[in-house]
Amino acid sequence: MRFLKQLAAAGVFAFSTATWANDTGITDTSITIGMSAPLSGPNGAYGIDMRQTISAYFEQVNKNGGVHGRKLDLVALDDGYETERTVANTRTLINDKRAFALLAYYGSSPTTEAMNTVFGPAKVPLIGTISGADTLREPVSANANSRYMFNVRASYADETEAIVNQLVSLGLKSIAVFYQNDGFGKSGLDGVTNALKKHNLAPSATGTVERNAIDVSKAVTSISKANPQAVIMVTLYKPTAAFVKAMRKAGQSPMFMTLSPVGTEHLVQELGMDARGIGISQVMPYPWNDIQPIVRDYQRLFPKQGTTYSYYGIEAYIMARTLVEGLRRTGPKDPTREKLVSALEGMNNVDLGGYRVQYSGNSRTGSRHVELTVIGPGGKVLK
Repeated sequence: MRFLKQLAAAGVFAFSTATWANDTGITDTSITIGMSAPLSGPNGAYGIDMRQTISAYFEQVNKNGGVHGRKLDLVALDDGYETERTVANTRTLINDKRAFALLAYYGSSPTTEAMNTVFGPAKVPLIGTISGADTLREPVSANANSRYMFNVRASYADETEAIVNQLVSLGLKSIAVFYQNDGFGKSGLDGVTNALKKHNLAPSATGTVERNAIDVSKAVTSISKANPQAVIMVTLYKPTAAFVKAMRKAGQSPMFMTLSPVGTEHLVQELGMDARGIGISQVMPYPWNDIQPIVRDYQRLFPKQGTTYSYYGIEAYIMARTLVEGLRRTGPKDPTREKLVSALEGMNNVDLGGYRVQYSGNSRTGSRHVELTVIGPGGKVLK
């Protein structure tokens, strides 16, 4: 009888342990990672590119034994680049899919809202988002929810300062801003405004477009009146393409500059020959050469599939590499989300192969890497 009681007690204990493991998305053999990104709609190409890269990398990791013997399982949900759907997806990933951690979100407003209302309060870390918004970079001391947001890319302030400094160095002073009317666009506008202020300048004109829309007529009218020498576009590829076409049709030929979230390859596909001459700030290594080890590693994911390399692809790869490095540093025994957070916080100036990420107990900056590129003949991106 005593043996049966001991056996029953052991069974209860084992059941409790398994239940706890499932609650946090980690077992002895698997780790569930959640992702919310646009997989459909006008910006679906971005999320599909990211998901494809992460899935390929996870497959590579799993074939080599996983992380401390645990296989990585990616659960990716489509949010259509809508804030409400992103927040709902985050709840689903945490409560229903029981994700241990989150990875590769998309957009400023959706991610900020999810951080402050869902994954931050739930104390579930998110590694990487396609956003350079300041709202996602507040010190942990100023916003407790920021403790669970680990940025991998440079901020919009870093990008816009690099663009403005380049334009001003060329002698341009009349600089307009075309921006998306949401957290992404407004953060970029603030960055441009602050960078111009350092040169005793201000935007010569502004124009907006709504998220997931391509009606740029009002923006073209207001910006054309200023006849600017340059326009900095804080928009995604479809409205960017529509704006460039409309401006040129209106007889305007300023220097066009845009930020990394535009999606260089998608913009080239959308504009064709009209893309030539557009400048783009980039926050990731150039994905088409093999000089840096991190780029070579990324390219090896698709050696014979004819996959087109992209900035979105390599960014998703670096996000996933950062997560896996954090998981490995967490250790094999009794991994928890808090241990993962602490392990990531300890990644101070870690070299992933030519791209460095840096965190601390109070900072979630990740990187400040920015370089400027231009679209050349045939849609080739030139450094």
